[in-house]
Amino acid sequence: MKLRTLGRHARESLKSIGRNGWMTFASVGAVTVTLILVGVFFVIMMNLNKVAETIEEDVEIRVHIDTTANKDQQQELRKKIAALPEVRSINFSSKEEELQILIKNLGESYKLFEQDNPLNDVFIVKTKNPEDTMKAADKIKKMDFAYKVQYGQESVEKLFKFIAASRNVGLALIAGLFFTAVFLISNTIKITIIARRREIQIMRLVGATNAFIRWPFFLEGLWLGILGSVVPVVLISIAYYQAYSYLDPLLEGHFIQILPFDPFMYQVSGLLILMGAFIGIWGSMMSVRKFLRV
Repeated sequence: MKLRTLGRHARESLKSIGRNGWMTFASVGAVTVTLILVGVFFVIMMNLNKVAETIEEDVEIRVHIDTTANKDQQQELRKKIAALPEVRSINFSSKEEELQILIKNLGESYKLFEQDNPLNDVFIVKTKNPEDTMKAADKIKKMDFAYKVQYGQESVEKLFKFIAASRNVGLALIAGLFFTAVFLISNTIKITIIARRREIQIMRLVGATNAFIRWPFFLEGLWLGILGSVVPVVLISIAYYQAYSYLDPLLEGHFIQILPFDPFMYQVSGLLILMGAFIGIWGSMMSVRKFLRV
């Protein structure tokens, strides 16, 4: 396509936006409302994923070693655990270290056990994938000198189910809102096309091709989508900046962290603009193709 022709199509699309004030407002409003909801859900979902990943990384298997096991038997158990395909790392914590952790967490009264320590030496095992925790724990339970295997079975299973459910629900909501926006802008562009059907019929009578007729509407959809993304980008960026400024100091030092404003919000802003443009173009294509029976 020649640059002059593309310039003509761009001018026509901008004139159409100006001529159809209320329709333009309806289209931009539909994209704006949808992208605000999509943006909010996306920001929440990405931060939930971040928290979930942090929690998943913190999941570990604690293998209490039988007190009857000597050093060689402990090393043999360690080799067997390390040989499991699911295992990423294994660390040793002596019963003295375990007692110090107990005293730190539960109070000085446990210092009474320093003379006669009843705790076990422990192997702390982490898996390559958090989802493999239960599988690895079941295998370790069957090994000699593995006195007790702990990984918070019920909590871990509930955690993984919740994470999977939240991700699926978030994706379903975003997909639903996305197709709602496409439907709304498609119908709005369709109204614009119907209102200009005489102009289109005249263009076809004088020999204009379908491609020539379609381009201004495609560009109109593009402008509408981009315009509709401006308000969501501004509002969500301001809201997230305020939320991050408030929450980040409160969460400092805790294992739960939220995604930093930079570069996260720049990525979200770019995504929303691209989604707005795509929604506008796709909505226009659906309307124009049906109208021109291409």
